[in-house]
Amino acid sequence: MIEAGKGRKWVVADEDAGVRLDKFLAADARFGSRSRAAASLERGQVFVNDAEASLGDAGRRLGAGDRVRIWIDRPGSARRRGGRPAAPGALRIVYEDDGIIVVDKPAGLLSVPLPRRGDEPTVFDSLIEHLRPRGKRKPLVVHRIDRDTSGLVVFATRPDVQERLKDQFRRREAERVYLAVVYGHPTPASGRWRDYLAWDRKALVQKATSRLDPRGKEAESRYRVVEEFAETSLLEVRLVSGKRNQIRLQARLRGHTLVGERRYTYGPDTLRPIEFSRQALHAHRLGFNDPATGRPLSFESPLPEDLRDLLAELRRS
Repeated sequence: MIEAGKGRKWVVADEDAGVRLDKFLAADARFGSRSRAAASLERGQVFVNDAEASLGDAGRRLGAGDRVRIWIDRPGSARRRGGRPAAPGALRIVYEDDGIIVVDKPAGLLSVPLPRRGDEPTVFDSLIEHLRPRGKRKPLVVHRIDRDTSGLVVFATRPDVQERLKDQFRRREAERVYLAVVYGHPTPASGRWRDYLAWDRKALVQKATSRLDPRGKEAESRYRVVEEFAETSLLEVRLVSGKRNQIRLQARLRGHTLVGERRYTYGPDTLRPIEFSRQALHAHRLGFNDPATGRPLSFESPLPEDLRDLLAELRRS
């Protein structure tokens, strides 16, 4: 197993061809767990064919002859780093018109800049580059999803469109549907989660509170079980309200922590035995009315490869 103060290199053998990068790194001879592999990817300590790999590359399939290097003592890698943004022109834009851009965001990339992570790349930065040739237009934030959540997010490029879209979100008219893999089997198989939540600015986490708390905001989600496995379930969760980390906390409050969750957890790690490099949450469907025409727009994002692989493993077991 790799230890601090050391680094190693491997050449991918024929029998390992087609293996995901995070699985290759998680082998006993290397990191020994997928969570350690994910942390090293996030810190910029992994290189494939002499190119830095990020957390967004966790699902990359290795080929025979690929060279994998782990540089544990890389200067500046002790603190966590963000995933690299998509290469210029490679950002997956699902829809674009004169006032709207819908992006299918990969896991490991921030939606928008954060003050405490000002040096990390974001979808927002990539959109600035995408729009630069078009003059004064720039992306305007409508909503956001967590860095390690994949899926759909919409930006505006005109202030009037931004305000109309944000108004739809405030009035709970926008459709936001997520897919999540959680521990346990929710009972009943469909229903509603309703809580009052308050953001803790010091701990930077969402916390449950009471309706009497002046900081508390109502949070409501509707869920249904899509598929059950031995110890986990695939859920479809529809946001009614939209609070930061809402699904992650509401699931945890009911004993159904997301697979891969590292912030909102309960009990010892032995209760969460499945190694996964991020919270298993994907923004699957996004719908709203076009502010210019009033016609409904709806978009869907297929599950990314890492979640497809996770589901395949759960079905096999």
